[in-house]
Amino acid sequence: MSTPAEILDAAFQRASINIIEPVIKNPDIVVKIEYVCRFLGNRACVRLLLACSLAKIHKPEVDIRKPYTEIGDSDIYSGRKYDESYISSFISMHNLPCNPTTAFLTPALRNRNTTLTPAINLVGNYPKLYQIALQLLNDVYEESISAEDLLTETIRWLLIIRDEKLLRMETLLAGLKSSGDAIYLSAEAIVGLIRQHLNCKGSSRLPVLIVTAAYHAASAHLGERVLPLESHNNCLRDEDETCHTK
Repeated sequence: MSTPAEILDAAFQRASINIIEPVIKNPDIVVKIEYVCRFLGNRACVRLLLACSLAKIHKPEVDIRKPYTEIGDSDIYSGRKYDESYISSFISMHNLPCNPTTAFLTPALRNRNTTLTPAINLVGNYPKLYQIALQLLNDVYEESISAEDLLTETIRWLLIIRDEKLLRMETLLAGLKSSGDAIYLSAEAIVGLIRQHLNCKGSSRLPVLIVTAAYHAASAHLGERVLPLESHNNCLRDEDETCHTK
């Protein structure tokens, strides 16, 4: 039996062979997967599809709709374990447009003990998104599509979106480099631009970057250096292997 890492690698290779051509023949299902992959307001459902389809391929006997061990049935599995143990490193390796944290810590998906059928109301933002994601899991359960195809098609769309983003960035950078009459911002304009960013929804990481940039710019005068930024839940272990908050 292939390991989860080998399954992900095989799906990636299959998706990369012809990125333009869907691996699923049913156009309605392809549209659903694209909708989930392109939905910027909530990225948890993308990781849900990746983790659940991976688990189903790795252990065909499980019910893809039961990613919670608390359910207690014989065909359950830990979706969070697959997500954190395999999906995290996979999306990081290939720079895929997904959240860096597990889908199973989002309010709609954590602490559940029920089968994820399309009839379930996850009581989260963007109900249509969750409904489509649950329908895709149900499509695998009803054998309308295979877990292999769901995993591969999801990866294919993530590759498309990743490459589109890279192309836009390269185009913008090329435009900046070719502009001979670039106007440099004044200190007041820079402060105003930063203030606008801070007022935007979802800008909680920006203050950390601002402080880091300030320390970096003044490091020669302060006699200090900026350490690498770590996730909020990372920890260091001392000699007796006791975990401490950084």
